[in-house]
Amino acid sequence: MRKVKKPVFFIVFAIIALFAVSTITGLDYQYGDIVHTYINGVDDIRLGIDIQGGVDVTFEPADDVEATEEQMDAALETIKLRLTNLNITDSETYVDYKGSRIIVRFPWQAGETEFDPEEAVKELGETAELTFREGSDTTTDDDGNTVAAGDIILSGSDVEEAGIGATQDETTGKIEYMVTLSLTDDSAEKFYEATSELYEESGTISIWMDDTMISAPTVSAVISDGEATITGDFTYEEAKELADKINSGTLPFSLETTSFKTISSTMGEGALDAMVLAVIIVLACIIIYMILSYRLLGVVSAIALIGQVAGMIAAVSGWFGFMDSSTLTIPGIAGIILSIGMGVDANIITGERIREELRKGKTLDTALRSGYHRAFSAILDGNLTGILVAIVLMGAFGAPDGFLVKIFNNTIFYFFSATTEGVIYSFGFTLLTGLIMNFIMGVFAARLMTFSLSNFKCFQKKSLYGGGRSVKANKNAE
Repeated sequence: MRKVKKPVFFIVFAIIALFAVSTITGLDYQYGDIVHTYINGVDDIRLGIDIQGGVDVTFEPADDVEATEEQMDAALETIKLRLTNLNITDSETYVDYKGSRIIVRFPWQAGETEFDPEEAVKELGETAELTFREGSDTTTDDDGNTVAAGDIILSGSDVEEAGIGATQDETTGKIEYMVTLSLTDDSAEKFYEATSELYEESGTISIWMDDTMISAPTVSAVISDGEATITGDFTYEEAKELADKINSGTLPFSLETTSFKTISSTMGEGALDAMVLAVIIVLACIIIYMILSYRLLGVVSAIALIGQVAGMIAAVSGWFGFMDSSTLTIPGIAGIILSIGMGVDANIITGERIREELRKGKTLDTALRSGYHRAFSAILDGNLTGILVAIVLMGAFGAPDGFLVKIFNNTIFYFFSATTEGVIYSFGFTLLTGLIMNFIMGVFAARLMTFSLSNFKCFQKKSLYGGGRSVKANKNAE
C-alpha cells in the first residue's frame, strides 16, 4: 500500500460528515407548487405498517367476471408490480381463490398525516388499459356505451417507459407538462409508419384509457426514434398519474373495491421513537467505549461507525441515485442495530491485532500494516456470512419483480411457494447494506484515516494506539 498523505484524514472526514448530514436533511428545491427532490432525507423514508399503520383493501373482479386461478394470479402480480413502482416493499398480498378476492395491505406514504384510503387504492384496482388509435372517432357497442372506433396503433405493452417532461412558454412563462414515452424496438417501427401517414394529412392519434379518450393530439412530426410525448394541457399531477398508470401495467380484468379500511400500527411510532433513541444511546456508549479502550483508533472507529449508519439510512431513503428507496420496518431497524454490532466487532478485531503487533515491539507503521492485514480475513469471513444470509432473505421475501427474487424462484425456491413479506425483506435489506457499508467505512475509510494520522508527529506515540508505554517488547519480536 502506498504511503497515505496527511490531508487524506481531513478529506475522508469531510466526506463522511457531509454524507451524514445530507442523509438526514436531504436536498430539495421548490418551484411554485412543484417540489424537486435531488437528495432524499430521513423524512422521505416510508415507514412500515408495523410502525405507522396503513390500508387494508379487498379487491374482487368487477361485472361478475368469473376469474380463473391463473387470471387471479396475473391480477395479483400486477398489483404487486404497482406497489413496487410506488416503492412499497412492506406489503402483504393474498389471493382467496374460492372467494375470488385479492387482499392487500400496505403502509401510508412517508410524511402523510391525512390519509384517504379510497384514493390510495384507486390506482391499484384500475385496469387503465392504454391504447393509441388512428383518429378520434367513436362508436357505440351493443350496450350503448361509447367506445373508440379507430384502429389500434399501439397498446400499453408497446411502451417501454413513461416519464414526465416540461416546457416553458417563452412569452407567458407558463410551464406545460407532458408525458414522455420510450417505445420498444418492435413498436417504434409501427409508430413510425403511423405518424408518417397521419402527418401528411394532419391527422390525430387519440389516446384512450379503457373507453375514455384522454387526449387526441395532432401529429406534428414523423417520429422514427421511438421517443414520443403526450401533450394535452396536463397539470403536473395529471401527467404523473398517467405516467404511473402506463408504467404499472394492465390488469386482466377490472377490479372493484369491496372493502377498505385503515389499520393501526402493531407497535406504533412510539416504538419507533424508543428504538431510535436506544440506537443513539447505544451508539454513544459504543463510541465512548471505543475511544477509552483504543484511544486514537477509537476516534477513527467512531467516525467510521457514523458513516456506516449514514450509509444504511441513505440506502433506505433512496439517497443513492442508482437504487430506489425501501420501506423501513421494526425488523429493518433491528437489521441496522445488528450491522452496527458487526461493525463494532470489526473495529475491535482490528484494534486488538494492532495492539498485539505493538506488544511484539514492532514499529508503529509496521504494526498498523500488519494489524489491518491480519484483521481483514476475520472481518471478511464474518461479514460474508452475514451478507449471504441477507441475500437469501431478500431473495425469499422480496418484491416479485426483484432481481434476487427471480433468481431464487428459478433455482432453490423452484419447488416451493415463496411469499412476499416486507418486514423480513426490510431486515435483510438493512443488514446487507450495513455490512457493505462496514467494508467501505469500517475497513477502507478507517484504514485511510489511521495511516494519514500516523504521519503526524503528535500522533506517533504507541500509547495512542493501545500499545502503552509499560508494555514490554517480546524477545522474539521481528
